[in-house]
Amino acid sequence: MAILYALVARGSIVLAEFTATSTNASAIARQILEKIPGNNDSHVSYSQDRYIFHVKRTDGLTVLCMADETAGRRIPFAFLEDIHQRFVRTYGRAAITAQAYAMNDEFSRVLSQQMEYYSNDPNADRVNRLKGEMSQVRNVMIENIDKVLERGDRLELLVDKTANMQGNTFRFRKQARRFRNTVWWRNVKLTAALIVVILVIIYVVLAFVCHGLALPSCL
Repeated sequence: MAILYALVARGSIVLAEFTATSTNASAIARQILEKIPGNNDSHVSYSQDRYIFHVKRTDGLTVLCMADETAGRRIPFAFLEDIHQRFVRTYGRAAITAQAYAMNDEFSRVLSQQMEYYSNDPNADRVNRLKGEMSQVRNVMIENIDKVLERGDRLELLVDKTANMQGNTFRFRKQARRFRNTVWWRNVKLTAALIVVILVIIYVVLAFVCHGLALPSCL
């Protein structure tokens, strides 16, 4: 699974979060929330090991996700943009005064669904390509997490490796299912074509036989 963890926060107050695997990404994400400089809108990415924390801050609302480095930048930031829009559309100004985890029961399910979509559905990247790569994402530099966290504060990232294995298994099964469907349709088309050919041959033979039987009467 490309995106393993996500949260929505106001400042350092987490309003909703979801993790797809056993990991301490939540603790590291909180450190990042507390250390991100300034209050301006921003798009930043911080790497740790082979995972990257992508952060989008807009109008005081921060959306953060942790993704495998192989996911690149376009898909994680498309995910963050999608989550930001869904959250604002659902809760509006209620997020300004909401208590910690006030939206977690409901919105964690949205995070889970969209993480699954952006991690495994090829249409997610295809749609984003059609929209055009966001200009601000092209300019995002991926910095080491030590840039925002002091080395003494930095936690070692722990991720259950079975999550990636499950994600790879899911993609393999999906590709295998797609291949089986393609082969099945090809066989159906070949069978239909063969039936048509046989029917044409039978028609021609019957027409020839009938024509041959009709000749004596004509004579």
